[in-house]
Amino acid sequence: MTPSEPRPAGGIPRGLARTGPVLFSYGFRPFFLGGGIWAVMAMALWVAFLSGFGTPGGAYGALPWHMHEMLFGFGSAVLSGFLMTAVPNWTGRMPLSGPPLLALAGLWLAGRVAFTWPVMGLWPGVVLEALFLPVMAVVFLTEIVAGRKWRDLKVVGAVAVLAAANLGFHAAVLWQGDPRLAARLAVAAYIVLILIIGGRITPSFTRNWLNRQGKTPLPVPFGRYDAVTVGVSAGVLALWVLWPESRVTGVGALLAGGMNLVRLARWRGWQTWAEPLVLALHGGYLMLCLGFLAVGLGLSEAGALHVFAVGAIGGEMLAVMTRATRGHTGRALAASGLTVLSYLALVAAALLRPAAEIGAYGPLVAASGAAWMLAFGLFLWEHAPWLLTKRRDLRGG
Repeated sequence: MTPSEPRPAGGIPRGLARTGPVLFSYGFRPFFLGGGIWAVMAMALWVAFLSGFGTPGGAYGALPWHMHEMLFGFGSAVLSGFLMTAVPNWTGRMPLSGPPLLALAGLWLAGRVAFTWPVMGLWPGVVLEALFLPVMAVVFLTEIVAGRKWRDLKVVGAVAVLAAANLGFHAAVLWQGDPRLAARLAVAAYIVLILIIGGRITPSFTRNWLNRQGKTPLPVPFGRYDAVTVGVSAGVLALWVLWPESRVTGVGALLAGGMNLVRLARWRGWQTWAEPLVLALHGGYLMLCLGFLAVGLGLSEAGALHVFAVGAIGGEMLAVMTRATRGHTGRALAASGLTVLSYLALVAAALLRPAAEIGAYGPLVAASGAAWMLAFGLFLWEHAPWLLTKRRDLRGG
């Protein structure tokens, strides 16, 4: 639900399934758990390959498999978990749960297994993997149309772009092409979602926290400047997807980076230093700004892509996963020491990976991978038990 829209009378029921495993009672549960596990496992398989052990993806190739699974494996799970929790709030409709949710989570998992270990053959694994995002786009489209929330169709559009990018990525690899354009398109789709959704929830959560603390001034509400910034940023991302090394793209990226830094400053995130659960959302958006600046300053294509992918996308996803898991399982909205450590590990991963493009590639990639695994391993250590158990009633302790 966007900050400007009222909550439907009576609130939104938190899941439909009253029997069966708690894991399938609400969309964030299986997809945050699966996304967290896959974030660790997929990175471990990649680091092992770099060390001479195994070849994930088989004939697909370990490098394109790694690129794919970070963007379309891990990323699609977390995005689906978030949207399956947010869309019911936007539309006022009951969320999917029980057997339908089990089927969707099973489809995602089957894609990971069949694609990573293609014992059935490469093509069956690719086809099975490619089904998930189109199915999710249809699910979200159905819910948003039924709820008549036309303004939220742009979210469906972004998921559809991700599905198209996934197909393009597979086509490029299978026909010996270059999948980097499809990878940039996927990154751009995620960044647009952060610009839109992150640009709503970050100032909203910040305002709520500052209000509780009695602090002022508050974040500037969404206005014309935000709309222009999102429009300019989306245009620059389109240039980056098509012509990543163009001078026009570079100049536009510097402009977009500067405009987003101003937008971020208007949300007054530094006032939330005492609550990392809120501050982390600002940190992820800061990495988005740095991603634009990295493109504008001529950092290598791989370096700039990883600033976006690890710092902005990974950072925002970890921030949302920790906050949403706490809120929807009845835990206090306050970061623990483990949560703070996971945020710091993610920041380290985001800084180390682009640095590897400058020098000491092998050691820095390994260090970045280790930091990434630590970040999501800590998330699982703390939050997995909550995802697997019933919501706690705070009123009852």
